Amino acid sequence: MGKVYFIGAGPGDIELLTIKAVKILKRSDVVIYAGSLVNGDILSFTKKDAKVFDSSSMTLKEIINTMIDACKNGYDVARLHSGDPSIYGAIAEQMKELEKFNIEYEIIPGITSLFAAASKLKVQLTAPEISQTVVITRLEGRTKMPEDESIDKILSHGGTFCFYLSVDKLKEIVDACLRAGFDKDTPVAVCYRIGWKDEKIVKGNLKDITKKASGINRQALVIVGKVLNRDISNYSKLYDENFSHGYRKNSNNIDKQ
Repeated sequence: MGKVYFIGAGPGDIELLTIKAVKILKRSDVVIYAGSLVNGDILSFTKKDAKVFDSSSMTLKEIINTMIDACKNGYDVARLHSGDPSIYGAIAEQMKELEKFNIEYEIIPGITSLFAAASKLKVQLTAPEISQTVVITRLEGRTKMPEDESIDKILSHGGTFCFYLSVDKLKEIVDACLRAGFDKDTPVAVCYRIGWKDEKIVKGNLKDITKKASGINRQALVIVGKVLNRDISNYSKLYDENFSHGYRKNSNNIDKQ
């Protein structure tokens, strides 16, 4: 019996694949990838005789049947999802269906677009005394949001906010932030197709980002928060010479001994 591997293909740059992901791709007999979101260059890591399927034109039933048929014939399946499979990856229903047929599966994490965007922006999402909370969410569309996860409720907690699948509702995000009391100068970044050759990052604030990013309406992440200013006045305590922890004694204490 074969096995299914749900693999995080990252945001676009194939060099951001994990070593484990590449090893599995090289040995898998069947590969199913989201052609509309996953960089096709990743297929260069697959076996020459591997059977490749583009899931962008397949239904859930077709995907599951392809997996089951392959596994029953003793073939391993590499199921490629963009970013990290656990973030809006639609793997929950696939795993549930595979379990009905006792098909073994494993999840290989990948780099989600938020972390790739943070690296491009050169920001620490959890900057000391600025933001210690990162919220990953989306605005309601055809997929309904739970009642207690409305944007107004979420924004009331403060922190750094990262909106997936919502750039087409950028004005709604801005309006909600202003309703929540955010300063109109709060920085915003719209990050389009990070890791791809045509990636684009538009920086602005709540008062001008809607106009600046008006041409972007899909495949982009919206980040809102003061950390984007990259203006930290207090450094982390981790390497502070006057701060001791379990792996390093306080230098002042050493001097006194």
